[in-house]
Amino acid sequence: MTLPDATVDRLLRIAGTAEEPGGRYELREEIGRGGMGVVYRAHDRELRRDVALKVLRAGPDAADLARRLHREARVLAALEHPGIVPVHDVGALADGPAFYVMKLVRGRRLDEWAAGSPTSTERLRAFERICETVAFAHAHGVVHRDLKPGNVMLGAFGEVLVMDWGVAKVLADAKAGSAATAVDAGETAAGTVLGTPGYMAPEQAAGDARAIDARTDVYALGGVLHFLLAGSPPTAGALPRDTPRPLAAIVRRCLAIRRDERYASVVDLAADVRAFQARDPVSADPETPLRRATRIASRYRVPIALVLAYMLMRVALIFWSRG
Repeated sequence: MTLPDATVDRLLRIAGTAEEPGGRYELREEIGRGGMGVVYRAHDRELRRDVALKVLRAGPDAADLARRLHREARVLAALEHPGIVPVHDVGALADGPAFYVMKLVRGRRLDEWAAGSPTSTERLRAFERICETVAFAHAHGVVHRDLKPGNVMLGAFGEVLVMDWGVAKVLADAKAGSAATAVDAGETAAGTVLGTPGYMAPEQAAGDARAIDARTDVYALGGVLHFLLAGSPPTAGALPRDTPRPLAAIVRRCLAIRRDERYASVVDLAADVRAFQARDPVSADPETPLRRATRIASRYRVPIALVLAYMLMRVALIFWSRG
């Protein structure tokens, strides 16, 4: 759903354009659009800086969306982490639409960044950073529920930020004193499907809100890793044939249909990705003795080659001296 031109014009006037100079925020341009509202680049006149301002869209369900918008702002405010965009302000415009203000992120979406042909090492390092942020949220009782390449931003100075927490679920059993306790847990109605096709876990697609937990995000992260390796979500095709076996096993474990067959936590997933990069064994792909020997030989190929070269030289010297 798009905002009518008349509504946009009215928001621009109310938010503090030249026609209403007393407003704190001057809307400059639209930079994003989602299910709940429109995100603008805006100028904070009081602090003299550019910010991102998310304004609720108009519609018959505006009251419900306003509650969701404020809840999203509270979730973001409760999760203080370098990989999560901080919230600066929240409120309502003069004619009613709710808004919140957050840091303006300058950079590219993960799918745009991946199209620039980064190396496999760079892709895996970015994925690790995503995992770190999601693991932090889980530790504070929050499940994202809509992880996908379009909801990850890479900043100009190496920042990796997980965006759009509008459908995040605050777990009812969040530990007392955690950041999530600052937000009402709420309950998604049974049968409600929230998420993005291609990255939704089976329990999400079935609308089983009670089954949502950290393993739901593990599934989505498997989809993101699949995208980084293949350029498409898992529903659109298989991994490339040259994908290393341990890495393919990590993806398969994330994307298991049964929740108990996935990684129990994002921390475990990230540990396997790090192990793969270090050429250590990964839990998703148990090794045979032959594969273990092959992996060790690959990891230490330089010192092994030097030892072999030394031994060949010694053998050659022995034969030469006898001759």
